[in-house]
Amino acid sequence: MKITTIKAYMLKEFMELFRTRLIVMVYLMPTMIVLLFGYGIRMDVTHARILIIDNDQSKYSQMLTSKFEHTKYFNATVLHVSEKEALRSIKQAKTDAVLIIPASFEKRLLHGQKSEIGIFVDASFPTRATTIESYIQGTVLDAANEVAQKSGLATKGLITLNQRTLFNQAMRDEDAIVPGLIGLVLLVAPAILAALLIVKEKERGTIFNFYASPLSKGEFLLAKLFPVFLLHSLNIFILFLIALYIFNVPFRGSFMLYWLSSELYILISLSIGMLISVITNRQIVAVVLTVIITIIPGFLYSGMLMPISSMVGESYIEAHSFPVMYYNHILYDTFLIGQGLSSEKIVLYLLILVGFAAVLFTAGTLLLKKEMK
Repeated sequence: MKITTIKAYMLKEFMELFRTRLIVMVYLMPTMIVLLFGYGIRMDVTHARILIIDNDQSKYSQMLTSKFEHTKYFNATVLHVSEKEALRSIKQAKTDAVLIIPASFEKRLLHGQKSEIGIFVDASFPTRATTIESYIQGTVLDAANEVAQKSGLATKGLITLNQRTLFNQAMRDEDAIVPGLIGLVLLVAPAILAALLIVKEKERGTIFNFYASPLSKGEFLLAKLFPVFLLHSLNIFILFLIALYIFNVPFRGSFMLYWLSSELYILISLSIGMLISVITNRQIVAVVLTVIITIIPGFLYSGMLMPISSMVGESYIEAHSFPVMYYNHILYDTFLIGQGLSSEKIVLYLLILVGFAAVLFTAGTLLLKKEMK
């Protein structure tokens, strides 16, 4: 191995990164993505606008209505309007849901008869509609349980649920989103920068220096990627501190596991960018292709927005075809669970990441040509 020549290439890459101000993008883009998306992505629904039509005007109907007031989940409005007017309010996007309490609500309850409550939900956004519907059902059931306890109706044999949440007891969105964003950032940012390394040499014609040098293809790629690898390795600690001290995400696992898996993941990301840089001849094409290959899987198949276990068919196969799913599983373990290497799945996923790194770097080395076309 020609150490002196490799060191010269590395020094040239460092100087080029500082001269072109790309060093700013190395740290600015990951930090901005985590901050913007960490504060911006919310999975729960708060302050849903619900219109309540109380046709009974009884003690129990007012008790039910009060359950929707003074809570962060609903902005409740009680109006005496027709059902047609209420549905028009949903159509005009003034209301998210309508709750209709029938006229015989209290009377039927006191006689132990079934009473139906009408619920209309704006399902333009299905996920939001499902969440709102679940909130309404939970509130109604809570009110029904309170009525049963106060009136003594149907208390015998009443089932009580002792519910407990694990790993994210406070049900905070930040705890679920921020670790996934780290996986997205460490996939996108290094890949974009690496995608410019070789194609930039092709556009400028300086790739002929490599053609005439005694460096092998592997040594050349190592010299090009190592400076970027060192710079992005610092992001592992920056993003870790942002998650802990800005978003207050707990960390229950092994920091060594987090660090080693992140370094391996950065190597994978760099190999993806390097492979794209080898097969393209224009910087703009390299950047666009890298964004498509990294950002779309980073959002859809990382497990950040939807669980991988709920995917079927082609989507399930695609999720397992990208490294982000395996790395994010390790991230969620280190931040929220803390099982570490005692989990066979964690060990398997680490080995799969090693395989990704080896295959991608080998593919880039084989496809790189040390000659003119």
